[in-house]
Amino acid sequence: MKIIKTDGMLTVEAEQMAYLAGMDVEFVEKTLLTEDALIAECADADALLVLREPITARVLAALPKLKVIGRFGVGLDTIDVEACTRAGVQVTNVPDSNLDEVSTHALAMILALVRRLKLYDTAVRNGRWKALADGEGITRPDRQTLGLIGFGQIGRLTARKAAAFGYRIAAYDPHMPADRIEAAGATPVSLDELIERSDIISLHVPFTPETSNIISRERIARMREGAILINVSRGGLIDEEALAEALTSGQIAAAGLDTLAAEPPSPDNPLLKLDNVLLSPHAAHYSTQSYAEVRSKVFADVAAVLRGETPRYPVNLKG
Repeated sequence: MKIIKTDGMLTVEAEQMAYLAGMDVEFVEKTLLTEDALIAECADADALLVLREPITARVLAALPKLKVIGRFGVGLDTIDVEACTRAGVQVTNVPDSNLDEVSTHALAMILALVRRLKLYDTAVRNGRWKALADGEGITRPDRQTLGLIGFGQIGRLTARKAAAFGYRIAAYDPHMPADRIEAAGATPVSLDELIERSDIISLHVPFTPETSNIISRERIARMREGAILINVSRGGLIDEEALAEALTSGQIAAAGLDTLAAEPPSPDNPLLKLDNVLLSPHAAHYSTQSYAEVRSKVFADVAAVLRGETPRYPVNLKG
């Protein structure tokens, strides 16, 4: 059997290779980031370990031996899961490896922007110690509503951490009953209500056709003056042109963005030039522990499927 890791971004260590012990497996590492590259190099693969590669119906048709695809992480927007199911290919991911990291990153961005840390830091470094006025309008957490769009595992953990600081929590999730949202300490609201009443809005949804530009120009226009927007989920959830305009005009106070529609961003992306934008390089998921955990769990599940066993984190039911 042949396993191909198709993205060179993640390293593999002895801890992960141990899951293949005792198996008659050839393990190959390559960087194959296009459909054509995958088709050219993976025709004899029994398993793929992927991160951001395009696993399309066209790719699957060219890989007749393929049995399993393990995704390093939770997002599946680059994998045609339905096509995998039709082809009899098991897909696995790791939905629980970085819950603490992403929720902490969201809260860190919220607190940094609410407390104007970026502005204060710049002032001090520029020799302007008397910069207290840069914080005019700073408000205590218990006077603010944090609105969470998406109330899955990360959304709920973010809510629990934010509540410890005193934030009132509102949540929108069309896939979760209102009583379950209430039981987790949040007020269930419609998307329109959340947009209009939240002082801080944090996104915790996958990128799908339904969530594409969920923070649209129209919704940005209805946000409260001085609101803060946080995205630690996926690029493509926000109309970035409209966001830049709102941040420039002062309608929105600030944004914390871990992910953008184009990554890496173009140097002329206006969001990169704004002092009221806090950026990180799609790193919300990262810690030493989560990095090791996600790799090990993918190897464990791929090895299980190749042995004829049930994976711990199946995404689909093979057709």
